[in-house]
Amino acid sequence: MLSKGGCPKNALSIRDALEALEGRWKLLILFSLSTGNKRFKQISKEVPGITDKTLSKELKNLEGNKLITRNVYDTFPPTVEYSITAHGKSLEKVMDELHYWGLAHRKKIMGK
Repeated sequence: MLSKGGCPKNALSIRDALEALEGRWKLLILFSLSTGNKRFKQISKEVPGITDKTLSKELKNLEGNKLITRNVYDTFPPTVEYSITAHGKSLEKVMDELHYWGLAHRKKIMGK
């Protein structure tokens, strides 16, 4: 049986997860934040190749999906830090498994 979106009903949760994490950068940003709170430039340095515009867009999307929080501190100039939420931390096992799968995949395609 298909849902309204044409996806099998038992696959809706997978589709929802993929939509929340879609793209090239979201998991890398979450991985960066998994080691502690970071400012925008710190994340930018830890995710090589991402533009400031894309990072800003992805941070807003991750915040909208309740995977990270944006904390603004009353300083001059204002300090903004991003942190991973408990909901975002629940992806740690997934990120670990992707890491190990990626290592095995790299070995397989590189022939080592």
